[in-house]
Amino acid sequence: MAKTKIMGSAKATRRKSRKKASAIQARRKKEFLYRGFTMAELLEMSFDEVLGLLPSRSRRTYVRGLNYEQQLLFDKLKSADGPVRTHRRDLPVIPQFVGKTVSVYNGKEFKDVEIKAEMIGHFIGEFILTRKAPQHSGPGVGATRSSKFMPLK
Repeated sequence: MAKTKIMGSAKATRRKSRKKASAIQARRKKEFLYRGFTMAELLEMSFDEVLGLLPSRSRRTYVRGLNYEQQLLFDKLKSADGPVRTHRRDLPVIPQFVGKTVSVYNGKEFKDVEIKAEMIGHFIGEFILTRKAPQHSGPGVGATRSSKFMPLK
């Protein structure tokens, strides 16, 4: 007696084919656009054209002129190959900085941040937090009886 493979009902096979068709496909990475321009187009633009695309606060920083420390960091970032260490947190990111690594001082230590295309128009310091969330423990000495109550969960 030969074994026959049971396929199941037609309804089950339709359900399986629907399930397979609706399975999540591997997502293609979307190309980054900044205000409708690709990274290649942004890099080809002149500095003044790029400034016109930046938000007003970032644009104003460049239009009014960078101070001495900002200008040093700007020049270092444009020509740097490796990480650049700095205390300056107030320099807006432009397309020429994308792909560079900056070590920014947060008040205690230097934190590395790699500049990505999504950071264009933001200030470097926005990506390095200067404060950390407090870690509370149980009630201290001298706490009242009611405040010493700790729930089981």
